[in-house]
Amino acid sequence: MPPAVALPVEPAPVSIRRRLAALVYESVLLFGVVFAAGLAFSLVMQQRNGYTHHNAMAAWIVFVAGAYFVGFWHKGGQTLPMKTWRLRVIGPNDQPPTLARATLRYLAAWLWFLPPLVMHPLLNLSIPHTLALEACWFVIWAASARFSHDRQFLHDRIAGTRIVAITRQGATA
Repeated sequence: MPPAVALPVEPAPVSIRRRLAALVYESVLLFGVVFAAGLAFSLVMQQRNGYTHHNAMAAWIVFVAGAYFVGFWHKGGQTLPMKTWRLRVIGPNDQPPTLARATLRYLAAWLWFLPPLVMHPLLNLSIPHTLALEACWFVIWAASARFSHDRQFLHDRIAGTRIVAITRQGATA
């Protein structure tokens, strides 16, 4: 497989607002991916209600989402929403991340959501309290990029990746 072509990138850090806008678009697209994966699981397992095989289905959804993200990040450094917002994830060599690095980034990105979800059963929180805790945690996690010299989120720092902006010239080339 030929190496990926390096696209021109902007030297300035990508704004948090731009990355969060791409995240919103990514969420809409991911809804369709998760819906299709859930439907396929339900049909194969002949699931009649949400309680049957719910842990296996959750594991399947995490796997499918991981395959989606890791595959796109490793292959070209971009998902469709990242292409739309002219963003690209790169590793230390300014190329798309290796398979291991993309996988680590995916796993570390779960830290956006897991800590409050783990607190739910441990503290016997109600769903509204868990959602409020999740919202606060999300804001704290997003704000953590403000304290990074290159404005990267914590999961990118953990994985050794970074989000860069592709210049308009690079987007058309």
